[in-house]
Amino acid sequence: MKLNTLNYNYAKPKKRLGRGIGSGKGKTSGRGHKGQKSRSGVAIKSFEGGQMPLYRRLPKRGFKSITNKKNLAIITLSRIEEIAKKKKDLANNKINLSLLQKNNFINKKYKKLKLLGSRDLKEKFNIEVNAVSKTAKEKIEKSGGTVTLIK
Repeated sequence: MKLNTLNYNYAKPKKRLGRGIGSGKGKTSGRGHKGQKSRSGVAIKSFEGGQMPLYRRLPKRGFKSITNKKNLAIITLSRIEEIAKKKKDLANNKINLSLLQKNNFINKKYKKLKLLGSRDLKEKFNIEVNAVSKTAKEKIEKSGGTVTLIK
């Protein structure tokens, strides 16, 4: 036996259930006899034999308000630089949500834009956003650009 003669294919072919006695998984298809578990389309996920299930024993915690859900697109400075390299005409314009959506850089479902700062900028940008982090604002102003906040 040599390393180059070893067979790596250890995957067995899947057994086809319910295809006669000779197949080894015929008649009841390995499900035993009768009962809820032998039927198709039945799942007893959290059933604990009549005992109160764990998810009902534990107290409810927290509250998620639907009204507080924001459609907020998050974009980083590094991503804006990449976009500016791809589309030179974007760098000259005022970059905002509608412009990014029009050029398919951000999904159209978003209603607001937030800017985060991850690394230093080489170019200056004029950006219009709904929210901005301190570091991102500092880095843009340092490079000579402006950040306009929209409410």
